[in-house]
This record gives sequence, C-alpha cells and structure tokens, in this order.
Amino acid sequence: MRAMRSSVFIIIFLFGIGGGARGENGILMVDRFPEGLNSEGIPPGWKLEKTPGPSSKILIEKDKEDRFLCLHSVSDGFGVRKAMSFEIRKYPYLSWWWKASQLPKGGDIRKRETDDQAGQIYVIFPRFPSLANSRSMGYIWDTLAPVGQAGTSTAYSKMKYVVLQSGASKLNQWIFETRNVYEDYKKYFQEEPPPVGAVLLYINSQHTQSSAECCFTEIFFSTQPYKP
Repeated sequence: MRAMRSSVFIIIFLFGIGGGARGENGILMVDRFPEGLNSEGIPPGWKLEKTPGPSSKILIEKDKEDRFLCLHSVSDGFGVRKAMSFEIRKYPYLSWWWKASQLPKGGDIRKRETDDQAGQIYVIFPRFPSLANSRSMGYIWDTLAPVGQAGTSTAYSKMKYVVLQSGASKLNQWIFETRNVYEDYKKYFQEEPPPVGAVLLYINSQHTQSSAECCFTEIFFSTQPYKP
C-alpha cells in the first residue's frame, strides 16, 4: 500500500488533513478508519444499513500504518452508512481507494436477478418529506457489466450508478477513484442536487448466491480534483 501512503502524504501537504475533517482547506474527510470497530462491530460514526448474516463480516484490517474497512458477503446484502450534511456544489469531488478481492459469480447490475456487486459507494441525497424520495448517486465495481456502463438501478428507481471497475483483472489491487458527484448527479437525474445526507458503503451477493469482498479507505470530498 505504498501508493496509498504517498497519496496520504500529498493530501496532508497540500490540503491539511487535520482541518479537512471539518471541511477546511478544501477537504471534507469521510473516513480513514483509524479507530477500528466499536462495540457494535462497525466503524465509529457509522450505522448499519441492514444487518449482515451469520457468515458475512465487517472487518477493519491493517497494513503497516494504513487501516481499511472490508465488507465480506456470503449470499447476503448489507452495508454501513455515515451521516453527513453539506452542499455537493462546495465539495463536488469524491475520492477513495478500494480493493476487491472476490466478485459475486455472474453479478451484473443490468439485470435485477443478478444485481450483485462487491464494490459499491453511494452518495445519498435526502428528499423530504419521505425517505422514498431520496436520491442516490452510486459508483460500482461489477463482475460483468462493462466499465462506463451507467443507468438506473433495477431495484430502486431513484438510484443512479456508474460502473468504474469491472471483472477480475484488478482483483487484490488498490485502485484510486475520483468522481465529480455534482456533475454526475446533474447528468443522471437531470436536476440540481439537494444537500448531501450520507455516504453509504454496500456489498451484496444474495441474488447470485455467491460470495464477495471489497475493502475501502481514505474516502473524502474535495473542492478540487485530486490524482495520486
């Protein structure tokens, strides 16, 4: 994970990561998972989005000084959600590292019966008065759908997605991603976004009755695009 450490150093040097957690210096930190799991078995500051089954796991793993969150799914679907409130226009860029180590067999977001993905990260935009009105802009590591595939979730009409990684060629490699969520939201929802309400990390493999695993770290929003 040497590349990740270089990324962290540059972010600290250019933007000031300490202030970034409070939205200062152009960085709004989501999490680096430095504290491990709390008594509920999830990272502090996060809440469960569905409870994992008995064979599925939420783990914090460590490589030297780096900590990362891993979701392991066995014929299951679950995730963790962190509440955040800010205008995406101010911090339009979402960046993160992820590493898939197992993909759901035959997973394909284009079909409801195979709609399983190892890597999923969503920015949630609440729409009142009902949770059913909330929008989600998601970024996916799929098994079969090609990179660049984009559309509406087969399960939730107010969830849009873009496939950023596909297939097993980059398994067990840390991949850095950056997306302009503000522009993606406008493009796929054809409207101006409301304030952000949460970030969701999710995994599922229940439709294909298989297993999947993906890890995440160094998740942050920024005022400017960043490349490691």
